[in-house]
Amino acid sequence: MLPQLRVAVPLRVFGLPLRKAIESAARLGAQAIEIDARQDLRPHELSETGVREIRKVLDDLQLKVAALRFETRRGYDMLQDLDARVEATKQAMKMAYRLGTPHVFNTVGNLTSSDETANDLLVQVLTDLVHFGNQTGAWLTARTGYESGEELMELIKHLPEGGLPVAFDPGSLLINRYSVSEALEKLGPSIQYVILKDGVQDLSRGRGMEVPLGRGSVDFFALLGVLENYNYQGFLGLGKEQYESERELSNAIQYVKNLWT
Repeated sequence: MLPQLRVAVPLRVFGLPLRKAIESAARLGAQAIEIDARQDLRPHELSETGVREIRKVLDDLQLKVAALRFETRRGYDMLQDLDARVEATKQAMKMAYRLGTPHVFNTVGNLTSSDETANDLLVQVLTDLVHFGNQTGAWLTARTGYESGEELMELIKHLPEGGLPVAFDPGSLLINRYSVSEALEKLGPSIQYVILKDGVQDLSRGRGMEVPLGRGSVDFFALLGVLENYNYQGFLGLGKEQYESERELSNAIQYVKNLWT
């Protein structure tokens, strides 16, 4: 039976200074936090003293850092500002390791392109980041949602084995009209982090829209069943970008916990 997985809350949803956001996450019953390395805490802002202070606060509140979110404007398949983007990613990976998490998640680029030069560049850059992760102890983790599971798996096959973990986001897959079940089947062994987002198809818009957990079309019970088959023991991060109130956020945390009852 799948163990009760730990719920991670993104600090950005609180709109508070770092320490107050961490305390709020604990008060609402989270077991872990997700840090945005562009908004909540930037790598260049974190001293060794800062690391010790944050880790002490987390220990006192019995919280872990589940993952770092590090979104870039462009993917790793685009030459514009690529060197700076790669270096910033490496700094985020270093920060993740210092804070006790092996995962820095981002969308990696356009996997549906017919541009062979861009595709080769993507593989080259990601291979470099895999090697850097092996040295550092924290890895770039590919967030799903903007390509099919088969397309992402095809990319993973071209990289060093085990070097590109997956942050599985079923809601974003559904919203962008990709099959959640097919992606789970293809990516299951590579999933190292889960982002719980729900959605429904909006036929008038030709795409999906995000909705609160449990009100959409994602079958979270089926998702957990598949994860159990792969012995998943990671975190479940809340994926909704904004919450209307603290009550809505608290309800989302409780919804996830109730999946085991």
